Amino acid sequence: MKFTLSWLKDHLETEADVQQIAEAMTMAGLEVEEVLDPAAKLAPFTVAKIISAERHPNADRLQVCQVETVDGMKEIVCGAPNARAGLTTIYAPIGAYVPGLGVTLVEKPVRGVVSNGMLCSASELELSDESDGIQELPPEIPVGTPVAGLFGAEPVIDFEVTPNRPDWLGVAGIARDLAAASVGKLKHFDIAVVRGAFPSPISVRLEAPEMCPVFAGRVIRGVKNGPSPAWLQKRLIAIGLRSINRLVDVTNLIAYDRARPLHVYDVAKLSGTEILVRAGQVSAATGEHEHLIALDGKTYAASAADCVIADAGGERPIGLGGVMGGESTGCDETTTDVFIESAWFDPLVIAQTGRALGIHSDAQYRFARGVDPVSVTPGLELATRLILDLCGGEPSDIVFVGEPPASPAPFAFDPAYVKRLSGMDLADDRIGTILGQLGFLVQAAPAGQAEPWLVTPPSWRRDVEGPADLVEEVARIEGFDSLPDTPLPEVARPAGGVLSPRQARVRTARRALAALGYAEAVTWSFTKQSTAALFGGGDDRLVLENPIAADLDCMRPSALPNLIQAAARNAARGFADAALFEIGPIYLGDGPADQRTVIAGLVAPHAARHWAGAGEDALFALKGDLTTLLEEIGAPVASLQLVQGQNRDWWHPGRSARLQLGPKNVMVEFGELHPRVLKALYADGPMLGFEIVLEAVPEPRGKLGKARGTADLSALMPLTRDFAFVVEDAKPVGDLVRAATGADKALIADVRVFDVYRGKGVDDGFKSVALEVVIQPREATLTEAEIEALTAKVVGAVEKQGGKLRA
Repeated sequence: MKFTLSWLKDHLETEADVQQIAEAMTMAGLEVEEVLDPAAKLAPFTVAKIISAERHPNADRLQVCQVETVDGMKEIVCGAPNARAGLTTIYAPIGAYVPGLGVTLVEKPVRGVVSNGMLCSASELELSDESDGIQELPPEIPVGTPVAGLFGAEPVIDFEVTPNRPDWLGVAGIARDLAAASVGKLKHFDIAVVRGAFPSPISVRLEAPEMCPVFAGRVIRGVKNGPSPAWLQKRLIAIGLRSINRLVDVTNLIAYDRARPLHVYDVAKLSGTEILVRAGQVSAATGEHEHLIALDGKTYAASAADCVIADAGGERPIGLGGVMGGESTGCDETTTDVFIESAWFDPLVIAQTGRALGIHSDAQYRFARGVDPVSVTPGLELATRLILDLCGGEPSDIVFVGEPPASPAPFAFDPAYVKRLSGMDLADDRIGTILGQLGFLVQAAPAGQAEPWLVTPPSWRRDVEGPADLVEEVARIEGFDSLPDTPLPEVARPAGGVLSPRQARVRTARRALAALGYAEAVTWSFTKQSTAALFGGGDDRLVLENPIAADLDCMRPSALPNLIQAAARNAARGFADAALFEIGPIYLGDGPADQRTVIAGLVAPHAARHWAGAGEDALFALKGDLTTLLEEIGAPVASLQLVQGQNRDWWHPGRSARLQLGPKNVMVEFGELHPRVLKALYADGPMLGFEIVLEAVPEPRGKLGKARGTADLSALMPLTRDFAFVVEDAKPVGDLVRAATGADKALIADVRVFDVYRGKGVDDGFKSVALEVVIQPREATLTEAEIEALTAKVVGAVEKQGGKLRA
């Protein structure tokens, strides 16, 4: 919901500025989303005058203008057909952002002539929908005058309306709450009754009172439709509505001003003299729902759950009640006689229609939340008065059929309940004043009743059902900042506490590795100095002065040596096939910043001999475990770079790598440990390991361990396509897999490597990599042409990585 400050002041006498209004709304429970200030957007633009205009030497449709501006004389190139000497217009300096074009002006030549600014049209400043040329202003306006003041640009408040407050969908309802909050004084306007000059030639019949309990309308003949006056256009445009014509603009104005949707029909386009309100129908012959071409140009099928407005004896639908009118009876420039509709529709029916048909009109938005039933006749009278003032004409008597729903029932209320429930210590008079300003009727309760008051909610507040609701109203109007800050009583703290993100990540990693079959080892944070030297440590600064053992005399630079020795001890006792992990600190220096927390893992693949062989390569199995672990702790796996050949001395060359987010952020090192290191630690190889530096892993954006979303399963069968690419032997196969996967992320579900070949038919220094691409259609079975196009995308993506499709 949007409104301007001047619009609010039509209903509220106040000296508050827009920021004070926004603050008061927030404290009264109205959730302000944004305060839009178009004046700030127009601040760079000022009035200028063209002194001379000559044809551009290199372009027939351009003119080189000498322009008097707030910055002095400027030479500006302009292509507008109305640019001429003596014209007063709008000037934009270099560096200004032109909102209608979405560009920031820079000094650059236009066909060889430098333009030192721009002369603007109204549409380029988003002051109108379209323009024939640059804006023409009255010549008496001085050069340098700010444009924002000329066009009456004023701030707009945009706030979120909660579903239980339909009265906030009108500026008058907002003014009522602000007046109660002492921001100003509410202006009360009595809507004058417009007497009819003749009986209405259009009658109304309610066939579905459960959908539309009450319907009022009247005919106005002899109207003159056309563009709305400037004040009305400006008011609607300011809140983002498009001005259509006087008749339609009047209904939009009342919808936003009083939260009372209306509709106007062109009487000349009605068939017959009766309007029927009924449920949607199904053709007995074809079994199809009846259709309506609505004002938005779309065709909708109305079911029996939808309220339909019909003419021609009830046969032809001309509108969806409370949602949108039909195109067939819309008003245009030729309209002379109109029928105004002011009705009340059941909110549940309108909400279901909006969801079922996908219509979200202003009327549907308001009726679905509950329009004030008492506003049926006043809204019609107000629309009549505005149409007579703007379009002329002669009104008929009002046609009124049906009964509005009953008003809210009164209930007992004790003002002491305010303090008991909210803690606010307010006088009874203040409580009664707040409720009265909000429209509640406060009366003394009948004798013998325990509560002293009997409170009746107004017709527009059907969400208020009991005393607790009244306490909420009093509390928000008094101001939530007035709630007492009495501390809660001390309670014993429960054992434990909330985990930090680092602790939560460690716990997640521990559970993930255990689920992968790893056993947790808890080892010393020390090692032997000679062992530390094997892993890039052994610095004298990290040697302990009083070690607990001779072989634990140095702070460890890595957790891997302790895991290697633990695996060797297990192997010496007959358990050679080990999978261990440890989470703990390592030390790269003697300062606090040199301590790191790592997640280290070690695999010693020594499975028992079996006739089926050793199974899959242990290094790839380790990489799979590592990828699973990184995903569990929230690492950005898709963004990691795999780098080979840069690992340190304790890794096996050619069978180790690192994962990094860039050269300066190495997150993981993994691979096979060097036989030289294993021999020095008296361990039998092979052994593979990894080490994740937790400080290098970015904190996850979401919560760890959150529940998975719904499965994205397609009803269509997947298909596969095989490709074989020849690449250099040193090229990582993972680069090809990522390229193929990224060729079409919507359709490609998986890419698998099923063969790597070197030999006859493949040049020395190259290899053939065979990929199986799984294609998962989403919406429809793919045609051969679509499959071929996708195949070409895959080939093109892999070729960019140096791959060549093998013949």
